[in-house]
Amino acid sequence: MEKILLSDIAKAVGGTTSIDKDIDIDTICTDTRQITDGCVFLAIRGDRFDGHDFVGYAFEKGAVAAITEKQVENYPCIIVNDTRKAFLELSKYYRELFNLILVGVTGSVGKTTTKEMIALVLSEKYKTLKTKGNLNNEIGLPKTLLDINKEHRAAVIEMGMSGFGEIERLSNAALPTISVITNIGFSHIESLKTQEGILKAKLEILSGMREDAPLVINADDKFLSPLKETLARTVFTYGIENKTADYLAENIHEVNSSTVFTVKYQDKLAEVILPCIGKHNILNALSAFCIGINSGVTETEIINALKKYKPDELRQNIVKKGEQTIIIDCYNASPDSMKASLSVLLQIKINCGERKIAVLGDMLELGEMSRQLHENIGRLPEMSSVDMLFTYGNESEYISNKAKELGIRVKHTSDKNRLINELKAYLKPEDVVLFKGSRGMHLEEVIDELYGVN
Repeated sequence: MEKILLSDIAKAVGGTTSIDKDIDIDTICTDTRQITDGCVFLAIRGDRFDGHDFVGYAFEKGAVAAITEKQVENYPCIIVNDTRKAFLELSKYYRELFNLILVGVTGSVGKTTTKEMIALVLSEKYKTLKTKGNLNNEIGLPKTLLDINKEHRAAVIEMGMSGFGEIERLSNAALPTISVITNIGFSHIESLKTQEGILKAKLEILSGMREDAPLVINADDKFLSPLKETLARTVFTYGIENKTADYLAENIHEVNSSTVFTVKYQDKLAEVILPCIGKHNILNALSAFCIGINSGVTETEIINALKKYKPDELRQNIVKKGEQTIIIDCYNASPDSMKASLSVLLQIKINCGERKIAVLGDMLELGEMSRQLHENIGRLPEMSSVDMLFTYGNESEYISNKAKELGIRVKHTSDKNRLINELKAYLKPEDVVLFKGSRGMHLEEVIDELYGVN
């Protein structure tokens, strides 16, 4: 964070204060474990804690002021009605100090992978900031924006949500100059009820964008593709199936666990080598290609960048463990990402005799549609090519029940230790094993027990 005056912080958040000493501030802290000398402590109320209880401790560790919702006796405070809202207002004020390319990224699945690929592409030409991990909410996004400095020429900001209004608030703080919506799936359908509701929530990303700021969308998504004609702004599309896409992937083939394909765009052809497999990853790369071209990055620079992509440890990370190949995809799970992971499992070709084993955990936060959506996974055509299916959790039993109807060999359990013991007894050298489930199922613990902690 570049230095800004304490008085400017007070103005940005609309706070009242009796602080009479104006000083430069270069750090805002929300966690007392990260307090540095001369910082401002932002007191946030949470479900299990209240930052106001730690104001005194923050000053003991070096804070010089606090942003609070009430006056804390004996300490200099900037008082606001809502510190969470103030954090967004402060980050918006700070973001407006910089003229840079800012890419907003949202969607039901693939946000983080898309963010990583876009950041790789932009980094070939510009000093680029990106959202760390999944800090994509109303606390994480302001932290990311406050990391912008005068050397940055681009930023890639991920925006998540669990209900209406959240992406609108995030977008109004980040002020994207170009944005991507990856797809409309079923994540958070428990609160948003329908996919049409999810689309409406994702389109809130337009709130902070100027009318001339382009939107990039997945043309293969039936909810997104009509936006090319219905939105009164520039819309760029990318796709594989939809041949009208502005950025179209053709001649797709797999080579040694990498994907080679041609991007057809603007009457040009560009060959891309992506060091991972899966149709969904091609789509993510196409969005990054589109963002790059429309942000001044050359075709050659984009191709070089995408060659460097490496999956996150818990996101479709394909690794060798002894004589077995495992696909670790335990960061999250939705019907779309579950299908994508099964497709990756079936695409891997190592030896002619290898067995394909799927270990699937529950998909969480699907609300009233949970049973139906789990049963749909069990009916997927991909299931018929799986040699053995292990399901783990309460909801995943619906997957196993439908898979059995297809004649697939299935073992189901809700006991993690039993799952581990059954896998130990069943797995053989040269097997290819997919581990896929929501983060709350902690399938990485099963992996660590089977193969050892990384």
